[in-house]
Amino acid sequence: MKLKLAIIAAVTLSISACGGSNVQYGDATAIETTTVDFGSTDLQSIAEKMVGDMLVFPPIAQTTSQRRPILFVDNIRNKTTEHIDTESITDTIQSKLINSGRFRFVDMTAMRAAKDQLDYQNKSGMVDQNRAMSIGKQYGAEYMLYGNLSSIVKRSSSTKDVYYKFTLKLMHLESGILEWSGEKEIRKTREKSLFGV
Repeated sequence: MKLKLAIIAAVTLSISACGGSNVQYGDATAIETTTVDFGSTDLQSIAEKMVGDMLVFPPIAQTTSQRRPILFVDNIRNKTTEHIDTESITDTIQSKLINSGRFRFVDMTAMRAAKDQLDYQNKSGMVDQNRAMSIGKQYGAEYMLYGNLSSIVKRSSSTKDVYYKFTLKLMHLESGILEWSGEKEIRKTREKSLFGV
């Protein structure tokens, strides 16, 4: 009986050891090169380049030295064959621009929720009208940020090469004039080992 219990305990212990995993925290800004697919390092480098280029562009620097223009971000079109969350890229760019202290944004993705709240405050009869936010007083955006993410993938028997190009543009809404455009290029290559791994 003791032998049986010892065997069961040993088997249970070995099964739980095999199923275990080692989870660790890592540096979110560290270079990540697990695959040639689009990753966190690519997102961060795109955001840094776009924001840096835009802030030092002379006409933008002059405009933002006098006031904080209002922007909105349109969807970034993903023209790659990968599933890439382009909203994460624009969120990071938007955060960096807001935190630069030079721009303000209207969040078009939250407009439906904002409208529902304003309707509730002004039409439901549930909110003291002296404390309700007025309808029709929101600010309009002056500029629109929009762009594309595209890729070219080349393969041979031993190599995979991926070229990404991110383009971002800033348009003045009233005039339709393109005020600024920036690009970030990324190339990644994976060579197969002799053992095909």
